[in-house]
Amino acid sequence: MKPRHLEKTDMGYKVYLYIFYICGAIMASTLIFGVYATMLEWLANGTYVMGEVIHNTTIPFENFARVSTWIFFSTIIGWYCVTRIGWKRTAGNKIVGTKMALLQLMLLGFAIISFYEVLYNFTVLNAQITAGIVNGIVPDIDMLSVAYPDPDRPWNLVFATKIFLASFIITAHGFYLSVKPRKSLDDQEL
Repeated sequence: MKPRHLEKTDMGYKVYLYIFYICGAIMASTLIFGVYATMLEWLANGTYVMGEVIHNTTIPFENFARVSTWIFFSTIIGWYCVTRIGWKRTAGNKIVGTKMALLQLMLLGFAIISFYEVLYNFTVLNAQITAGIVNGIVPDIDMLSVAYPDPDRPWNLVFATKIFLASFIITAHGFYLSVKPRKSLDDQEL
């Protein structure tokens, strides 16, 4: 039997769908937690470091996985599940011409921006670690931040690197899917 596209009647379709729901629940719960914790920090201190609370909280127990790692994991796995179960919405000639060209340019632009941000945040993180070690003090890597783009609202560097890396992987994969030959709705072969 020749391989075919994933259909709603396939058992694999339900696996991808349920995994997507789990990833969506992880993303939604971390968003709610992050907004709540950041609001508490803002009310208590009058300032906050974007992503610091999310990065420094571990779930389900101490020294296991950080919430930022769960976000990183669930966004990439969730995106892959969407591409597997939602292929019919973009297959064949549903998105063509100007719309496809604009979509490809948008995805390429987002991939370039995300890649730049990964390099920027990773470089600044490495520079701060090196500067701390040169001074004889090993810094707490999980607490390093950069006052960019707004000095009043700095970003945790490890959190920013993870989020922009996930964004780069997703947009680069989306761009790849948009330029490769399209699947046909009628053709049941790969």
